[in-house]
Amino acid sequence: MAKALNTGKNEVLLHVEGLKKYFPIKRGLLQRHVGDVKAVDDVSFDVYRGETLGLVGESGCGKTTTGRTIIRIYEPTAGQVVFKGQDLAKLRPNEMREMRRSMQMIFQDPYASLNPRMSVLKIVGEPLEVYRLANKAERRERVATLLQLVGLNPDFMTRYPHEFSGGQRQRIGLARSLALNPDLIICDEPISALDVSIQAQVVNLLEDLQEQLGLTYIFIAHDLSMVRHISDRVAVMYLGKIVELTDRDTLYANPLHPYTQALLSAIPVPDPVIEETRQRIILEGDLPSPAHPPKGCNFSTRCPQVRDICEQEEPPFIEVAPGHCCACHFVKPTA
Repeated sequence: MAKALNTGKNEVLLHVEGLKKYFPIKRGLLQRHVGDVKAVDDVSFDVYRGETLGLVGESGCGKTTTGRTIIRIYEPTAGQVVFKGQDLAKLRPNEMREMRRSMQMIFQDPYASLNPRMSVLKIVGEPLEVYRLANKAERRERVATLLQLVGLNPDFMTRYPHEFSGGQRQRIGLARSLALNPDLIICDEPISALDVSIQAQVVNLLEDLQEQLGLTYIFIAHDLSMVRHISDRVAVMYLGKIVELTDRDTLYANPLHPYTQALLSAIPVPDPVIEETRQRIILEGDLPSPAHPPKGCNFSTRCPQVRDICEQEEPPFIEVAPGHCCACHFVKPTA
């Protein structure tokens, strides 16, 4: 595996190597196994304690599945997920249950991720109740503290999800994820369902909480401008694989993979003069099916720089410069 960039935060909190998640395709009366949807296919990266790793790519590339497989909402097909020195893929259910106290997830849809029949007190306090960490009075006090921490009035704890806006619901989800004092939070597109005016508030809150509590984030998103704002490093995914990984400034200033270049060219620039003169890279064709990925490089069917070797051989994911990893036949390591 190519090494991740050392950001000065030397402790590797999460090490993912060769992670795969295949969903079986079954047909017929006997449900015969006829193939697999390769949602996550040989993904490797490190996450350092205290940093934010952005995970970006277009819809269907496997970002959310990667996050859910890391936390074992989905069972991995293959690979290692080493968190705080333990391989999560090898833990028994009771051991995994204890490990989940240190890793939580914020889901994309604030309207679907909260039980409409439960009050805020019950929703945010449920983790404390499940792990038997506090009595009823202590839970109420802890929930009040958490709501204040995410910018909500503690008096709201008796209300129900339908009484809140989308941004407020996402803050409730964030408060729930903080209840057990986790080390790692996987943020699965936490702002994509929110109004633009609210998105910045939620992102700023995430940054403030990271500084206060020493949190580590994997921030899954498709909004590249927001990812640049919040992330220390960025991993670009395409069709179940990571094609480029480096720090945010290097990625935006010097993207090496053709897919990354195409993604960045689609970001609108507020200056109309620059917008008129800059070159857009328009990708032709549709995203291939993960059930039938192309032979060779996954991006070969849409790449504007494709050559014969791309359609025959899969490019290795290698470190081409210090802390800059890429999977392209035509990106060579610097001396």
